[in-house]
Amino acid sequence: MEDRKQKDDLIVGRNPVSEAIRSKRSIDRILVAKGARNGAVVGILAKAKKRDIPIKEVDSKKLDYICGGANHQGIAAYAAVKEYSTVDDIFSLAEERGEPPFIIILDEIEDPHNLGAVIRTAECAGAHGVIIPKRRSATLSYAVGKASAGAVEYVPVARVTNISNTIDELKKRGVWVYGADMDGVDYNDCDFAESVALVIGNEGKGISRLAREKCDGLVSLKMKGKINSLNASVAAGVLMYAIASRRK
Repeated sequence: MEDRKQKDDLIVGRNPVSEAIRSKRSIDRILVAKGARNGAVVGILAKAKKRDIPIKEVDSKKLDYICGGANHQGIAAYAAVKEYSTVDDIFSLAEERGEPPFIIILDEIEDPHNLGAVIRTAECAGAHGVIIPKRRSATLSYAVGKASAGAVEYVPVARVTNISNTIDELKKRGVWVYGADMDGVDYNDCDFAESVALVIGNEGKGISRLAREKCDGLVSLKMKGKINSLNASVAAGVLMYAIASRRK
């Protein structure tokens, strides 16, 4: 959720937002007040669409709150704390290190703290990059950068239009894709391939049906207590290190 405390990555007003788009600054999403799609705002949104920047319409009072009372003129934007990478960048890093690709795919992880924690663990476990969807996902916000404890500076994060299509692309490039799912085999019994991608699903819904069907296999963490699941970033951390231990 947007929070007016997170001002470090908030751009407020028509001219500042327009200039951020023109300068090709990495922008997570644009917020536009309901009823404000007129005049200069129309032109700004048209430029945003050309760059495939997500646009979200919000109530004017909510935008007032997010902007902390600043004169937003009906529009504001959240900028990324780090430029997004591409899937090719992730493969290039693996090649540069002389290692088979190790990739983390986050299927609609919405909590910024979970995204930041996953990026932090990915860096520590030796992963070459993280892939997130452009919509219905936490983005590289100030909160994510903080939660990553600086790891966002070292781990390429690619933002893609379609997760299931991206899984197809990875498989064509020789990567075996495993999804974290309660119905999967015990991860201890899984012989992870060297070129591997791990899919972690949404905090509440898990992996989407299409993404699950695309996976080469499903792996699970067997629960011994009364709670039947772990926090998404914790589960991701356990599985990342399980994969890393088999890649020595």
